[in-house]
Amino acid sequence: MLVMDREEMDSAQTIEKIRRYDVDWLRVIALGLLVVYHVVVSFQPWAVKIFFIQNEEPLESLWILMALINIWRIPILFLISGMGVYFAMQRRNWKQLLLDRTVRILIPLIFGFFFICSINAYLVMKYYHYPVSYEPNQGHLWFLTNIYLYVLLLLPLLSFLNKRPANRLFDAVKKIIGVRAGLLLFAVPVMLEAMLINPQHFSSYALSEHGFWLGMVCFITGFIFVSLGSNFWRAVERDRKIILLLAVSLYVIRLFAFELEGPHLSTALESMCWMIAALGYGSALLNKPSKKLAYLSTAVYPIYIVHMPVQYAVSFILFPLALPASVKLLLLLFGTFGGSLMLYEVAIKHLKWIRPLFGLKIS
Repeated sequence: MLVMDREEMDSAQTIEKIRRYDVDWLRVIALGLLVVYHVVVSFQPWAVKIFFIQNEEPLESLWILMALINIWRIPILFLISGMGVYFAMQRRNWKQLLLDRTVRILIPLIFGFFFICSINAYLVMKYYHYPVSYEPNQGHLWFLTNIYLYVLLLLPLLSFLNKRPANRLFDAVKKIIGVRAGLLLFAVPVMLEAMLINPQHFSSYALSEHGFWLGMVCFITGFIFVSLGSNFWRAVERDRKIILLLAVSLYVIRLFAFELEGPHLSTALESMCWMIAALGYGSALLNKPSKKLAYLSTAVYPIYIVHMPVQYAVSFILFPLALPASVKLLLLLFGTFGGSLMLYEVAIKHLKWIRPLFGLKIS
């Protein structure tokens, strides 16, 4: 076992306060799962109702897997965003933080609002021979609005907590999470939100009251997680197996007893269990630098922004072909990821005037 000297320990603690590689990896994985999710939606019999180009032959069995990730795919993005604000606060003042989030979130959102999402709408209307018209909308970028609003609304509170890491609240939480499975305490606010808002579907996040308040709860939770420092990371690694087992058990019950639409309280608990388990296994396995992560952590955001028009364009060409649905699924996955990556490599990455439109620094 290697023993670090004082200087090495101080350096490691400093790095952990401004970034964690496992959190970067989870952000990449979460956005990648969203792309996969959107591709699978195109093979569901209700896809056209939410303005997707829909394949004529559905693959409904895939929804059993999608329902597993559906209850935490968006909440974990809000949670990671809250973590990101904590890390940013360690090297920026509040004005610099607000400017950074405006450049990285608001500019891509406005660009997507008027340009990216208009391409999506045009392709759907042409495919189904609808009259071509467009009212600017947030489309698949809706959650960026939420994140930006959370930064604006919560900045005073988060700044206060950041300047006072030694407080009674955090001290009490540290004692609770020091107990086996004490991390489940953080499921309580998510469960309360689901009970109070009582949405029709727990996974109805986009542009909904439930999505807004659930996102805010997860955003604050993510900030608190990393504010707890090593106490949190030790606890999440310690409890990852038992909490994963609980998440799987709750999913199996939801699948067989409730046909994937379980009660809000148990679904909220399951959602938090999946997120805690992901953080635990991420901390144990992914908290180390790599060239792949350095590339993907930069590329994944613009790839996500552009993937929907790419998916719709590939669907426009692919779906009329006489091919099995399973083959179309694989081709659409390959075409969406490949086409988005090509756009990033050929244009977005290298053209300075385009980079800010996709949340990247000019140089």
